[in-house]
Amino acid sequence: MKIFEHKALVIGSGCAGYNCADCLYEYGVKDVAIVTEGRNMGTSRNTGSDKQTYYKLSLAGDEGDSVYGMAQTLFSGGAVDGEIALCEAANSVAGFMKLVGLGMRFPTNEYGEYVGYKTDHDPFRRATSIGPYTSKKMTEVLERSVQRKNIPVYDNCQAIRVLRDGSGVVGVLALNVFTGERVAFRAPYVVLATGGPAAVYADSVYPECHTGSSALAIDAGAEFINLSEWQYGLASVDFRWNVSGTYQQVLPRYISVDEKGTEREFLTEHFQSAEDMLANIFLKGYEWPFDVRKIHGSSYIDLLVYRESVLLGRKVYLDFTREPSGLEEGFSRLGETAREYLRNSGALIPLPIRRLKAMNPGAAALYAEHGIDLEKQPLRIAVCAQHCNGGVRVDENWQTSVGGLYACGEAAGTFGIFRPGGTALNSTQVGSLRAARHIAFFGKREEGDFDGALAAALAECDAFEGKTKGNASTLSALREEYQRGMSENFAFLRDIKKMQAHLSRIKGQTAEFSRKNKWKEREELFMLYKNREILLTQELIGEYMLHIARRFGSRGSAFVTDGGDFMMRSPLSEKEEGRGKLVIAKKQEDGVAFSERAVHPIPERELWFEKAWNRFNAEIGGKI
Repeated sequence: MKIFEHKALVIGSGCAGYNCADCLYEYGVKDVAIVTEGRNMGTSRNTGSDKQTYYKLSLAGDEGDSVYGMAQTLFSGGAVDGEIALCEAANSVAGFMKLVGLGMRFPTNEYGEYVGYKTDHDPFRRATSIGPYTSKKMTEVLERSVQRKNIPVYDNCQAIRVLRDGSGVVGVLALNVFTGERVAFRAPYVVLATGGPAAVYADSVYPECHTGSSALAIDAGAEFINLSEWQYGLASVDFRWNVSGTYQQVLPRYISVDEKGTEREFLTEHFQSAEDMLANIFLKGYEWPFDVRKIHGSSYIDLLVYRESVLLGRKVYLDFTREPSGLEEGFSRLGETAREYLRNSGALIPLPIRRLKAMNPGAAALYAEHGIDLEKQPLRIAVCAQHCNGGVRVDENWQTSVGGLYACGEAAGTFGIFRPGGTALNSTQVGSLRAARHIAFFGKREEGDFDGALAAALAECDAFEGKTKGNASTLSALREEYQRGMSENFAFLRDIKKMQAHLSRIKGQTAEFSRKNKWKEREELFMLYKNREILLTQELIGEYMLHIARRFGSRGSAFVTDGGDFMMRSPLSEKEEGRGKLVIAKKQEDGVAFSERAVHPIPERELWFEKAWNRFNAEIGGKI
C-alpha cells in the first residue's frame, strides 16, 4: 500500500476544495494536495439553475449596504452563530473579486458596477450570476489556478476514513474507486470539501455523480448542527435541474398525466381563481424553496405537485408550449407585479417558451443540450432535495470540533433555517479561505500517531470487507431501497410517527448491513463504503430531524405533523425560540447525543485602523 505525506490535504474537487488548496499555496503552504473521488464529479461542476446565483455584499447602486448589514441578514435566518455570519459577509468581496481576477465574467454596467438582483430572503440586490453554469465556471477557473501551481490531485481516490489519534487528525485512508486498492495519506491538517450528503435521498436535484462524504466526519467524532434544515423545491427529474427563477416567472402550464394518459391542468382545481394561480406561479420563481410559512401561497404549489405525483401516482410536468389558464386571451388577468416584470424584461409576449427565450435564452438552451426540447415536449418535475443548510459544526476559522479537521462548502453547517439564495457559492469561497488562512498562519499541530491510527483503520476495513464478501453484488438495489425510504419519510413532509418508525428501520438496516450488503469484485468496494456512508448519515439526519420536530415543530422547509394526511392537516406550530438556539449532535456508540446553547450574537469588532493594523501584523508575523 502506498503512503503519501503532505502538510495539508483537501478532500473534494469543487469550488470549495480547489479554492482551499489554492489559498493554502498562496499563503505559503506549498505542500498541499487534493484527494477526490472524481475530478469531474461533484455538485459545483454539475449543477445550476436558471441563472445560478452568487450572493455577496452589494457592489452597485446606492442602497447603502454594509458588512454588518449583510451579516445581520445571514444571522436573521435563525440558528446561526454571529461570528459565522460576520465572516461570510466580511470575506464575500475578497472571494468574489478573486474569481473575477481568475476570469469569471460577472456582469457590470458601463461604469464597472457589479449590478445585482434580489433573491429569496434578500433585502438588497446582492445577487449576481453569469447564467445557469455559474458554479461550473467557478470550478473551472479555480482548477486552472491549482493546475498552474502544480498542486497534486489524487483523482479517482475515495476517502473512506479520517485517521486520528487522541489529539486530532493524523491523515486519511482512501480507496482507488476502480481497483479497490488502498492508499494512505499522512497529514496533520485535513479539509473536508465534500459537499452535502446528497446520496441520502432518492428524490434529489443533486447531480447523480455527487454523493457527499459526511460519514468521514461522523466516524472522526465531529459535531453536527442544523441537519434538519434542508432546501427542497421543484426540479426536473429526467435531467436533474432546479426549475426556479425564470422557469416559473415565464408562467408555464402545470399538467399531470395519469396511467390512462389523461392530462389535467391540476392547479386550476385548487386555486380560487386564475389570477391567484398565476400570481403564485410567478412568485415560485422568487420563492423556490418550499417554505412551511407559505403553504397558502407559493409553497402550496409544492404540496399540489407532491399530491399529484406521490399520493395519486401521476406524472407531473411543466408545459412551456401552451398558455396556462387565464392567459389564453392575453395578460389582463395577470397581476401588475408580474406584468411589469415581464414588460421590463422584454417578455410580455405570448407563450411561456417564447418568454423564456426572451428573458433567459441560456435557461432554454440548457435543456436542449441534454436532449429535452422545451418547444416540443413538457418537462417532468417533482419536489426534490436540493441543499443541506446544516452540516459539520465549524468555528469562525471553519475548524471542526476535531483538532486539525476543517470543513468548508456545503459540508460545513454554516447556514441556519433560512438563507438568501446564492449564499452557498459565497460560502464555498469564504469558508475555504478562512480554513486555509488558519492552517497557514496559526497551525501549530505536532505530528501524531499516524502508524497506530492507520493500523487500527486497516484492521477495521479488513474485518468489514471480509464480512461483506459474497458471490454476487447486492449493493445497487439496497442503495435504491435506502434512498427511497429517506425520501418518503424524512423530506419536506415530516410525520413524527412515520419518522420514528422509519428511524427504527434504518437502525435495523444498519445492524444487518454486513449480512445484506455483498460485493463480489474489489472494483465494487467503493459502492460498499458508499452504502455504509448513506446509512450512517441517514441515521444521524433522521435522529436530528425527529429531535427538532418534537422540540420546535414546523420550521423552514419542514412541514411537521403528528399523524394524518398532510393535505388535510395544518402543520405543527413552530416554537420560534428555536431560532435563537444551536442544537449540536454527535454520534456515539449508544446513539446520538444532543446538546443545546444560545446562538452567539454578531461579535463586537475592532474598526479603528491603527489598532486593527497592528493586531493583524502581530498575528500573521509579517507573512503576508
